[in-house]
Amino acid sequence: MKPVGPSLVILSSILATSVEAAENSGGSDQGALTILRATDAAAVQGGARNFTGDVTVRSQFQRDAPARVGGATVTFQPGARTAWHSHPLGQTLIVTAGTGWVQREGASKQTIRLGDVVWIPPGVKHWHGATTGSAMTHIAIAESQAGNVVTWMEQVTDTQYRQ
Repeated sequence: MKPVGPSLVILSSILATSVEAAENSGGSDQGALTILRATDAAAVQGGARNFTGDVTVRSQFQRDAPARVGGATVTFQPGARTAWHSHPLGQTLIVTAGTGWVQREGASKQTIRLGDVVWIPPGVKHWHGATTGSAMTHIAIAESQAGNVVTWMEQVTDTQYRQ
């Protein structure tokens, strides 16, 4: 079994603390937990404007103000990827299955695997998706700023993808 990295340990500690605090908050609706079951989130195909290939998106958590966080579980079949894009407050990716690639503009693409956590800083133009030989699933988390979560740009060309 692969050891859990420090980022996942911190994340699970934060989640456990949050759940414990919510459970101990009393019986009022204020502070009540919301549980969205895996079967509750409809899977939709990623649109051709923002994705290349077979991509399934489950938008499992979008929160209303004052919260700014939102996210989805995204599955990329082999060869599938996002278009170039950026996020005003950055993005975190948590790989939950398979092997993928992530690349920031002007740098070499990097391989990401099960358990990896990727931080993409605010405003950095990038793309991510599956490798040519493996599907990849990740949880994507980003915050909105003035109602904007993502700025989509041009498609990643086949040449850029394969470099």
